[in-house]
Amino acid sequence: MTQPTSPPGEAGLTRDMLLDGTLRANLAKLMPDVRLTTDEERAASLREILDGRPDHGNGVWVFAYGSLIWNPAIHIAEQRIATAVGWHRSFCLSVKMGRGTPENPGLMLGLRPGGTCPGVALRVAEHDIALELDLLWRREMVADGYIPRWVPLVDEAGAPAGAGIAFTINPAQPTFCGDIAEEEVVQRLATARGRLGTGAEYLFRTHDGLAALGVNDPSLDRVAALVRARMVALAG
Repeated sequence: MTQPTSPPGEAGLTRDMLLDGTLRANLAKLMPDVRLTTDEERAASLREILDGRPDHGNGVWVFAYGSLIWNPAIHIAEQRIATAVGWHRSFCLSVKMGRGTPENPGLMLGLRPGGTCPGVALRVAEHDIALELDLLWRREMVADGYIPRWVPLVDEAGAPAGAGIAFTINPAQPTFCGDIAEEEVVQRLATARGRLGTGAEYLFRTHDGLAALGVNDPSLDRVAALVRARMVALAG
């Protein structure tokens, strides 16, 4: 399956950056105060998730609610519209690299407890699990900002659709900023930029990726509209 490409003007996260360790090296250089996970810690985390795997034999499902929707950077055998039950999408991860800087931190999405989250379920084929989930862990678990879990999913009709791996926010880490005001969320997304691109691009590609699939999230609609208006005001 052809992987999504980054839009013009955005560096983007690539598969090669995961394979050769560029993402981790850049994070270590630009954010020396952030503790990065070791290879052993990531491997143990992945083993723990797979030990709790609810189904066997037909690959595993990963729940995409942010950039994994439009740039998974791993090989995907199948995708389906799905909703995570008991979790909601939130701009609650503060980032000082990638799509922000220490002077102007950006924001990325995490899953927080409560509610529901419409998104996309991505199936990694059985024969690809070892390599592709290792790459996924290098991407999402390079630091301790997330806690991977199996979350219950429902399909478009609301029927149970098994469980998928989702990267939920780790509220114990200093990168968690889930209680900041909407005004600050909008300002950060409208202005933050880093080596992987802008906060606005991350927001709009997530919003547009869902919309292209016919998936609606009113809270994301509101943030996207507010950020567009802020960017127009700043440009004028």
